[in-house]
Amino acid sequence: MISLKVNGKNYEVDASPDMPLLWALRENLELTGTKFGCGMAQCGACTVHMDGNAVRSCVTPLSRAAGKNIITIEGLNDDIAQRLRDAWTAEEVPQCGYCQSGQIMAAAVLLREKPHPTDEDIDYGMAGNICRCGTYQRIRKAIHRAAKASTP
Repeated sequence: MISLKVNGKNYEVDASPDMPLLWALRENLELTGTKFGCGMAQCGACTVHMDGNAVRSCVTPLSRAAGKNIITIEGLNDDIAQRLRDAWTAEEVPQCGYCQSGQIMAAAVLLREKPHPTDEDIDYGMAGNICRCGTYQRIRKAIHRAAKASTP
């Protein structure tokens, strides 16, 4: 049994320590907002927060996640998350929507670290998050909108 704290709740997961966190989230805990994209940490669809850092859950073994504070898209509920969701809607970012949970998870860490990012900050902070529909310009605009919506 592996002890996980996900979205503020404690869980005991009966799985191998080398099982990817992604599969424990989706299959054991039924938190399906985190998506499987490539399985090699190359696309960002599986991004979650672990102790406040964006990590690719498809390559993060359960043994590394044990005892850490894990936040998935379902549990992302702070002010930054709400500003991002509002901005994503206003800028009509999603097309197919598949990558969006990973995009928002990465953007939340970016805004926490750089509350008023430049275009270069956004490009760097979002690097590795692939949008198959190519909505990168809308993603950038949405991140700027969310940053402007913050209190100074």
